[in-house]
Amino acid sequence: MTQSASAVIAATGLFTPPEAAGNAELVAAYNAWAEAQNRQHADAIARGDQAPLEMSSEAFIEKASGIKSRFLMDKSGVLDPDRMRPRLPRRENDELSLMAEMAVAAARDALAAWGKPAQDVGAVLCAASNMPRPYPALAIEVQQALGIGGFAFDMNVACSSATFAIKTAADFIGSGSCKAVLIVSPEICSAHLNFTDRDSHFIFGDVCTAVIVESADQAADGWEVLGSRLKTVFSNNIRNNAGFLNRCEPDPADASERLFVQQGRKVFKDVVPMVSDLILDHAGELGLQPSDLKRMWLHQANINMNDLIGRKVLGREPAQDENIIILDRYANTSSAGSIIAFHLHSQDLAPGDLGLICSFGAGYSAGSVFVRKRG
Repeated sequence: MTQSASAVIAATGLFTPPEAAGNAELVAAYNAWAEAQNRQHADAIARGDQAPLEMSSEAFIEKASGIKSRFLMDKSGVLDPDRMRPRLPRRENDELSLMAEMAVAAARDALAAWGKPAQDVGAVLCAASNMPRPYPALAIEVQQALGIGGFAFDMNVACSSATFAIKTAADFIGSGSCKAVLIVSPEICSAHLNFTDRDSHFIFGDVCTAVIVESADQAADGWEVLGSRLKTVFSNNIRNNAGFLNRCEPDPADASERLFVQQGRKVFKDVVPMVSDLILDHAGELGLQPSDLKRMWLHQANINMNDLIGRKVLGREPAQDENIIILDRYANTSSAGSIIAFHLHSQDLAPGDLGLICSFGAGYSAGSVFVRKRG
């Protein structure tokens, strides 16, 4: 699906947690935990009834993902071998929730860049891979905190949530429902990551992004949304089974079994061609030449996936400033990744330059948004 260029990405914002953890710290915590587990089960391991847990390493992490560091809302709990999860105290109902606090910070950054009052926003979408509660909607909490009228709701398409929200916002603007939409994507990915799983303990980081999508007839500058296309295909290869029905099972499983899990090789094999074909087909539909792309801001999950998608789309090896990588510092931040890349690496482009924001992940889901800088 596409729409005419009636919407503009007018501003973006970013909230980055104050604490960062490098691979060495994460490896030390995991290995200490794994060594303790191996000691605890030494007899079973000696009998051959149980395999010893394999140690992690910085070299393994960087080769598998390209990730070197990540930002965390709480570092101490994650790096504690006796805990291996963040410490995030519960807030009372009359306090601003933690994820809403992150969203408000990112939104204020975007509003400052936009230069218009929050009251000019007509809708708020909270687009993220996990919400703190089913209701009331986090988007409505953010709406109230910022003094915005109109309407607000939450939406979840896992890692593709932000691009799906950009499409939704552009459609609202195209239909005349509102003149400006605020999208926030707060991601505390450390809370749904199993830090005791060697294959994935390094993948995620925490962050929040904000995007303001505005009607082209009132936007001073920004990026025209030339078209957006969305795609979903069901797959179990990336899954998170945490949900309210878990407590109703006859024998509730350990919580760690309900966290993020993926079949990485299968995901790579399935998603790379799916996303590459989506981008190329979408470009053809819009009459655009992929070779004219000045920059791609892809979902930041795995450097090997991004490198291959970049080559397939451009038909050659992308230059460093054509296929932006920020996952080395931020790790995988789910829906926020492509927006972080756009936020940090779009100001230097010239009017008329063509760019692509693209997401992909669990579902499977994928979203492509072609944009052109206004001048």
